[in-house]
Parts: sequence; structure tokens; C-alpha cells
Amino acid sequence: MMATSGKDACGLNGEEPSVSLTSNNEKSLVNGATTEASALSKPQNGGGTGAERFAFSPEPTIEDIRRMQAQFTDERDWNQFHQPRNLLLAMVGEVGEVSELFQWRGEVAEGLPDWTEAEREHLAQELSDVLIYLVELAEKCRVNLPQAVLRKMALNRLKYPANKVHGSAKKYTEYKD
Repeated sequence: MMATSGKDACGLNGEEPSVSLTSNNEKSLVNGATTEASALSKPQNGGGTGAERFAFSPEPTIEDIRRMQAQFTDERDWNQFHQPRNLLLAMVGEVGEVSELFQWRGEVAEGLPDWTEAEREHLAQELSDVLIYLVELAEKCRVNLPQAVLRKMALNRLKYPANKVHGSAKKYTEYKD
């Protein structure tokens, strides 16, 4: 588990993240995901069976996450340990922890309907560890991750034109013009 888990985790302004509930079916945040207030009886980390598309909350941004982790690391004088190679290896270890949660389960349905809330929360924590390390690795390598994602998505659109690959799982080198 990543060192930023537990008591030292904090919100954007140093306080614990909170959930705002509304009575008029207005959007609110539940465990970092945007949802309808009427759906708050559903498990917080997925498990919903509805056909609505999942959406992340607008906050925190990737830059917010970078700043929170930088502050966390600075407060502990851990920058001496957080070099690119070490961050990469730590991230791979966290990916291994995510993999363990899926190991021996067979295929897992979208939304994790067969998972308990505790299992979903464990997954949320491990995925958070992966994201935090990814963002810090990008920072240390001076990769502007949001801009890199835009460039990569544009490249993927060229490599995988929808009219040629629709419904196919083949690699771009396997289909012909």
C-alpha cells in the first residue's frame, strides 16, 4: 500500500473530503464520482446496474492531485527517494496490488455488481495509489500528462479509424487499408 494512504490523506485544502447531499436530485459527489443524489443508496464505489455512463467528479484535477502529493512528499522530506525509477517501481507494485484484487475471480462485470462495498473501497484505494504514483512520475519526468493524453488520443484516432476497426480487438498492424 502507498505511504499516502490513511490518516495523512487530505482534501484540497487540507481537510477531509466530504460528501454533499441534496434533496432535489441535484448532482453531488460520492467517493469522488459524480452521481445523482437519488442514487446515493447505491454502493459508493460502483455496483450500480443502471445503464447510465460513469463520470468522474470534476475535482480534484490532475494538477490538484500533483500539488497535494508534492506537499505530502515535501512535508516528509521524501523527494530524496522519489526519483523516476523508484516511482515507476512503486507504481508497478501498486498495479500488482490491483491485480491481486481481480485474481481468481474470472470475468468481472462492469460496475462490480458482485463485489462488496469493502472490496470496492479497497480497489478505490489501490487505484488511487496507482494514479498518485503516475502523476508524480509524470511530474518528475516533466511530462504534462493532460496534454500528453490529448496528443496520444489524436494518434490513436489515426491508428484506429472507427470505420476500419469498429467492433474489432485487432492491433492496428493487423488490419489492412
